Amino acid sequence: MPVLDPVRHRATEVKHPVRDPKTPSSKTDPMAPSPYWGEAPLWDSQTVNHNPMFDEKGRVWFAARVRHPDNPAFCRKGSDHPSAQLFPMERSTRHVSMYDPKTGRFTLIGTCFPTHHLQFAYDANQTLWLSSGGGGNQVIGWVNRKMFEETGDEARSQGWTAFILDTSGNGRRDEYVEPGQPPDPKKDTRIAVNIYGIAVNPADGAIWGSVINYPGAILRVNPGTNPPATALTEIYEPPFPGYSPRGMDIDRNGVVWTPLGSGHLASFDRRKCKGPLNGPAATGKDCPEGWTLHPFPGPQLTNVTDSGSAEASYYTWVDQFDTVGLGRNVPFATGNANESLMAFVDGNFVHFRVPYPLGFYAKGMDGRIDDPNAGWKGRGLWTTYGTRAPFHMEGGKGTLPKVVKFQLRPDPLAR
Repeated sequence: MPVLDPVRHRATEVKHPVRDPKTPSSKTDPMAPSPYWGEAPLWDSQTVNHNPMFDEKGRVWFAARVRHPDNPAFCRKGSDHPSAQLFPMERSTRHVSMYDPKTGRFTLIGTCFPTHHLQFAYDANQTLWLSSGGGGNQVIGWVNRKMFEETGDEARSQGWTAFILDTSGNGRRDEYVEPGQPPDPKKDTRIAVNIYGIAVNPADGAIWGSVINYPGAILRVNPGTNPPATALTEIYEPPFPGYSPRGMDIDRNGVVWTPLGSGHLASFDRRKCKGPLNGPAATGKDCPEGWTLHPFPGPQLTNVTDSGSAEASYYTWVDQFDTVGLGRNVPFATGNANESLMAFVDGNFVHFRVPYPLGFYAKGMDGRIDDPNAGWKGRGLWTTYGTRAPFHMEGGKGTLPKVVKFQLRPDPLAR
């Protein structure tokens, strides 16, 4: 885990541990021989840690592998765990960890469900919600942080649910038909999807996620009063020519923002939906009016005449608190082909470019307000060069990964 101290200008590393020394390594993953390096596996990672997120105490939470993928008995069929009774889980390839910089100690949590991206909720339990990524187990999972920190019981403190559509239309979760089975008007429907990006709506507490296949979709999960038994899902597919959402975020009003593989920055506002949000027709195509597609800057692919762009944006982050200075609820997309961060302000894109070294390729970003009374000096937008091969950037062999801080000055010479 790389660590940057921007005050002292120091870069260090912390070794991420595993609970079980027999935890598999990426060296044992099935791989094809490299035309340059032969058959010898070079990467050696047990944790495959991913997507850190600070909590309100300055601790860092990760999606990270901490044990063998085979799940313990409480996750599986026959367990009395509420989530396992509804949807048992045999394996989990990545779990949860927490690092406290003050003590230098890791806390490792073995989850029954796989993890990829994570977001904190605004509820009294300080719930941590986690997506499973593109190749997950067709569930969304959570950790009740309050319970875990009070009891240390990782089994009781976690839960997960399959994605169940209320196709019966009665407003509650009932028995359901499995994916591919004929619809039953008296039953709900389980959909076989995995979510990639994840965000919690501050307006109503619902959890949103992105489905990155074609045409793809975004999901809304309402946990209800007693998840998983009360958890229900809604699904919304982008209208043509939009397709394939990737990493998404949400603003303070509950509007979802996501980049599309079709070269659009898309927004989805559920409040614009005209028809019913449940029932037999609510299976993805029932709210095209909720979507707005904004073509990204740059040329379109050759011989493609549909709206869009060749821009292949990876993730979107919404500046809910005006940490940059362009206003609240401004969405920022990674301009991976534009080599920039792209803010969408009043219908126009504003580029934040890195002039040197060439090859800026961001995978994510986050804002930070250190001093709300210091104007632009007290706030900033942080990101990284996210490529897996930094030696392909300007500088060549030996080039190290880089952290970038953007600050929006009132004029170029402001100090």
